[in-house]
Amino acid sequence: MRIGVVSDTHNNLKNCRRIVELFNEAAVDAVVHTGDITQAKTLEVFADLSAPLYGVFGNNDQERESLEAAIERLGFHFRDPPLEVRWAGRRIVVVHDPLEFDGVLGPDHQLALHGHTHFTRVEQREHHLVFNPGECAGHMQGLNAVGVVDLGTLDARLLRF
Repeated sequence: MRIGVVSDTHNNLKNCRRIVELFNEAAVDAVVHTGDITQAKTLEVFADLSAPLYGVFGNNDQERESLEAAIERLGFHFRDPPLEVRWAGRRIVVVHDPLEFDGVLGPDHQLALHGHTHFTRVEQREHHLVFNPGECAGHMQGLNAVGVVDLGTLDARLLRF
């Protein structure tokens, strides 16, 4: 199973359309958004994903009522962090701010996903991989990225655009 990972889209609709193209081209099985969607119209763009969308809310997701209405209408799966899922035999924890891992991330997790910092992080620890694909809402072509994680091998790669 391969999952797409995106963080901090901050309502950049042009980049979100490109992100949807990248994930659909990569044929990921699910997409995880690690927070800071910002506005519901961003979720409308993600409705074109070929895979289900899961995620957590971030500190800039202030328009909760409209976000939650769009999530329900579109059949997405979001919650306040942490989100824990088990896919392909791997236990995964998702937060927005990496500080939210405190008291949550344990040796029984194989993958830990976060956003918030806008910096790429691919850190293999003793028990798990910590991954943040980094910036995706910027305006400089080639400096934006999303990620794909292969849950079989726990390899993470960046898709730059």
